[in-house]
Amino acid sequence: MTITTILTDIEGTTSSISFVKEVLFPYARQHLPDFVQQHLDDAEVQQHLAATRELAQQRDWTVEQVVQALQQWIDEDRKATPLKALQGLLWAAGYQQGDYTGHVYPEVAPMLARWQQAGKQLFVFSSGSVPAQKLLFGYSDAGDLTPHFSGYFDTNIGNKREVSAYQAISQQIGVAPEQILFLSDIKEELAAAQAAGMQICQLVRDDTTVLSENSAQASDFVQVNQMFALAV
Repeated sequence: MTITTILTDIEGTTSSISFVKEVLFPYARQHLPDFVQQHLDDAEVQQHLAATRELAQQRDWTVEQVVQALQQWIDEDRKATPLKALQGLLWAAGYQQGDYTGHVYPEVAPMLARWQQAGKQLFVFSSGSVPAQKLLFGYSDAGDLTPHFSGYFDTNIGNKREVSAYQAISQQIGVAPEQILFLSDIKEELAAAQAAGMQICQLVRDDTTVLSENSAQASDFVQVNQMFALAV
């Protein structure tokens, strides 16, 4: 079936894992205590702190204890929704102040433009919060890439390794799963998308990728384009 829609992961797919691990995570960890203290009256921040207590099953935690737990979750790379939301708020300041730009591989921006011009719908599905996704692409090395995307999904739609998340995305965007190509470097995510009926392709950016036995594999978006004949 013809591919009309491309759903892409970020880390290891459009962008270097090291950018997130070595730039964004340390930035969030360092600035989290001050940020929370400065925004204690912010209803959104209070909501995320309460959600952290709920998730940790520690409703009596002080603000300091919540922050310490969040910092530990950063160290553990936990895919916790309130953590991702707070990180997104923190990273916004870093991007806007010019502390860093969002990494994207060199061929990503041109290929996104070609796919969009070819009539493909482009969506993002990442464990990072939707605001964080928009920041990375909005302040990317290649400029503002957000006009290329029709929508963004994070863990609020479901776990990236569960079939139900991909079914929900298909239903929400109103596209049959067979017409969606999912791009990721993680074999468990690819397996879940495939089980939901999507077409899949694994990005193998370096030799640390755990290869999927059941997926097409490409070294970059140019090769993806050639393999699936997405744009002339």
